[in-house]
Amino acid sequence: MLGRLDLGIDLGTANTLVYVKGKGIIVNEPSVIAINADNNEIVKVGIEAKRMIGKTPSFIQAIRPLKDGVIADYEVALAMLMYFISRAQESFSFFRPRVVIGVPVGVTEVESRALLRAGKEAGAKKVFLIEEPMATALGAGLSVEEPQGNMVVDIGGGTTEAAVISLGSIVTWTSIRVAGDEFDDAIIQYVREIYRVTIGVRTAERVKIEIGNVYSLKEFDELQTDVVGIELSTGLPKKLTLTGGEIREAIKPTAMQIVETVKTTLEKTPPELVADITEGGIVVAGGGSLLRGISELLSKETGIDVYSAEEPMTCVAKGAGMVLDKMDILARLKNIE
Repeated sequence: MLGRLDLGIDLGTANTLVYVKGKGIIVNEPSVIAINADNNEIVKVGIEAKRMIGKTPSFIQAIRPLKDGVIADYEVALAMLMYFISRAQESFSFFRPRVVIGVPVGVTEVESRALLRAGKEAGAKKVFLIEEPMATALGAGLSVEEPQGNMVVDIGGGTTEAAVISLGSIVTWTSIRVAGDEFDDAIIQYVREIYRVTIGVRTAERVKIEIGNVYSLKEFDELQTDVVGIELSTGLPKKLTLTGGEIREAIKPTAMQIVETVKTTLEKTPPELVADITEGGIVVAGGGSLLRGISELLSKETGIDVYSAEEPMTCVAKGAGMVLDKMDILARLKNIE
């Protein structure tokens, strides 16, 4: 395809997704890069790099360069962004793309400049930043430009953001650095405290995906999965069988922090917009929205119907790409040429 290539990028703590208009999501890989510490050469990026976490020799480091949705290691993040943009450009265009990157709401000026500069250095012709709740709402198909209140809750890897949107702008929002990673940490801590066994991050993530839940249902209680960890007292491997019921107890406190974030946002919202939200419901997206029972828990605690976006993992990237056709919204975004 000749002509200009426009990219929407969800540069997430856990995963990076790249959306191309007319093509859809063309990159969806973990935000991980493996580097040879002896010579600073990139060994692997994305899926292959994630497989190395916890399994590398001392001279290879598997790094997640983003923390809580923002750049923690600039040089590594730049290398990763260059890799993903080049992947997206393959066979599509000979021209430098316009790029829109989703960022956490409330991102600082320093963090914004770092992302804009990284996008530019990675090969973009022009870089825009869009707040993730707005991108989520666009990607979920909500009518964000109407005088109507829409509420989205984006539960990512590093942050959870609840926001109310009307007339193409975010009216009120709350952001906490509690999300998917904290669920993993809670599982690790639970297994350590109850069973005196240490498990790794990748194992905890698998447990979360396979049996994680936050709402009391018999079908969730009966879920089971096996894990192997290191017993603290002997230093030897030990196999455990974990159940859905106990994992719910392990991660429920983290889930309740997300509930409180949603409640806080509703409390700050003008009454007329709350009325709209009560009628239309709350939309949840992001990887955390796939956790069993999260919609039911939020609905029970707020008294408002809660729906999962149709494609919750891709909303930010898709919405970031779509905003290039929304001139009124685009004009308000931070950008660099």
